[in-house]
Amino acid sequence: MGNRVAREDYEWVYTDQPHADRRKEILAKYPEIKSLMAPDPRLKWIVCMMVAVQFAAFYLVRDLGWMWVLFWAYAFGGCINHSMTLAIHEITHNTAFGNNKPAWNRYFAMFANLPIGIPYSATFKRYHLDHHRYLGGDGVDVDIPTDFEGWFFCTPCRKFVWVVLQPLFYAVRPLCINPKPITRLELANAAVQLSFDVALYSLWGVRPVVYMLAGSALGMGLHPISGHFIAEHYMFLKGHETYSYYGCLNLLTFNVGYHNEHHDFPSVPGRRLPEVKQIAAEYYDHLPHYTSWTKVLYDFIMDDTLSPYSRVKRKLTGDVKQE
Repeated sequence: MGNRVAREDYEWVYTDQPHADRRKEILAKYPEIKSLMAPDPRLKWIVCMMVAVQFAAFYLVRDLGWMWVLFWAYAFGGCINHSMTLAIHEITHNTAFGNNKPAWNRYFAMFANLPIGIPYSATFKRYHLDHHRYLGGDGVDVDIPTDFEGWFFCTPCRKFVWVVLQPLFYAVRPLCINPKPITRLELANAAVQLSFDVALYSLWGVRPVVYMLAGSALGMGLHPISGHFIAEHYMFLKGHETYSYYGCLNLLTFNVGYHNEHHDFPSVPGRRLPEVKQIAAEYYDHLPHYTSWTKVLYDFIMDDTLSPYSRVKRKLTGDVKQE
């Protein structure tokens, strides 16, 4: 699927992102989609169940040998924790309690954050809304890799390392591209998370803490679910900057694979995105999409023409409003 010429820079564009115009066109033709823009009543119960499952796992690994702790951190904890980050993604769009209860969504996201081990939810919201509003925006969208990433991670071996270290780059990249002042909500998120981590260590020892943190690091690195990081916006085909995935892992990831549909309608909960695709099928069926995130990872690593530079980046005009 890749281009024949190795990239040495981003794909620079000077046009607006395509999702706003497509959203207007689809809503004009299918106004019933507006009825899907409501909170998902199941979301909060699913999140509570996932948190409870991880709490049970913390208890069960407390006496295991270290090899088993790491095995289960990758095989089970990595799946749950990566899925939990995508639950936080859902909650960021106010799909747990609705737009009229923003504080409930923020604090519930902190609760969902607990099994991840690292304070994440409050900062993610600030940057993710920029990603939607200014998709690919130079100096604003921190989902775009830095110049160093594009320049250095350009061979299969280096790209393999880059994929393994994706959690690190996602954590550091905002500080390099678009640093923002720390907010009270972020401080609260950090305080709650640190208190939980200390309580977990005090209650059951170091193994559950290692299981928790290793699960987050491994689950967001070289892991099948992590294919969504690359599948969503890396330009495997020239002229297309957002791609959907229609495979079974959507069941574990709140349908984040329906990514064109999500960017077109970010206020529609993931559970209802297949309905958007079904209603407006003629807008989505012809778009390039994936059926395997594992293949996405393999193709990205092994294709010499693909690298962190394989992203559409746009020059923004006018003032950019920061959250």
